[in-house]
Amino acid sequence: MTPRNRALGAFYGLALGDALGMPTQSLSRAEIKARFGEIIDLQDAGPLQPIAANMPKGSITDDTEQAILVGRLLIEGKGRIEPAQLAQRLIEWEAEMQAKGSQDLLGPSTKRAIEMILAGHSPQEAGRYGTTNGAAMRITPVGIAADVADPDRFIEAVVQACQVTHNTTLGIASAAAVAAVVSAGINGLDLGQALSLGQQVALQAESHGHWVAGGRIASRIEWARSISIDSDKAKLADWLYDVIGTSVASQESVVVSFALAEQVAIGEMNAFDALCMAAGLGGDTDTIAAILGAMLGACLGLESWPVDMIDKVKQVNGLELEPLVEGLLALR
Repeated sequence: MTPRNRALGAFYGLALGDALGMPTQSLSRAEIKARFGEIIDLQDAGPLQPIAANMPKGSITDDTEQAILVGRLLIEGKGRIEPAQLAQRLIEWEAEMQAKGSQDLLGPSTKRAIEMILAGHSPQEAGRYGTTNGAAMRITPVGIAADVADPDRFIEAVVQACQVTHNTTLGIASAAAVAAVVSAGINGLDLGQALSLGQQVALQAESHGHWVAGGRIASRIEWARSISIDSDKAKLADWLYDVIGTSVASQESVVVSFALAEQVAIGEMNAFDALCMAAGLGGDTDTIAAILGAMLGACLGLESWPVDMIDKVKQVNGLELEPLVEGLLALR
């Protein structure tokens, strides 16, 4: 399997997870069961979707769109992201979304940071309250462009992509964990090894950013990977939803993605089934499934995703990620 195949597996895995979670995002697990039953395929959002009302099946959301935005900035900056430029692009992106009538706007940490920048604060200061999963959801291109084999430079690249909106121990550590798994997968590590490296890099990365109170990302990932549910998938879903939690907090949603990835690594489920479980969990389903799709795709390759579904996501969104992925790999 080539690095290109793995990188495409990561970016299209992110888009597929995002599209599977699009109709279920912000709903409780009970509401998802009542409306959709078990998620096993792409679904239309329907009129009652609070964020993405009536979006057609296969539609992506802010997770994929902002990852593409970061990828383009990396290529333009030859591997560097200027925080002020990222802030400007995010402002423009939200304005475009509002013009389309979309409710899928900037998340709470990003929104607050952008408001601080517009009020004249520095990019370093603007991100000092960002603890949610917004940085982790758009970090995949950094994992493709930067090689985790050089951890110091790698973490520096992650910090640049996080700083303006999520300049905190939790924001940076969670994004670093996800990016490290993607980068390790592209280097050919197997899924279990890549998840362990992600955990290790999260520990190193938390020396950056403003300290904020909250369960440590690396410790929570280690704990979530140790869950043993004896092949009882309903019990696993209950545990993820009730005990770890599926909110936008990075120490919930990012950790749930690692817990599900571990179940794939130990052979309890395949990659696509794990994405479907993520999309049906409740809470921030599109982001959990997007992050999971990126990590699994990087380690297991593009063929881990159903061809017809990837084609559908490409067609509905006019998505052509090959040139972007090739540009990111050229930086690597």
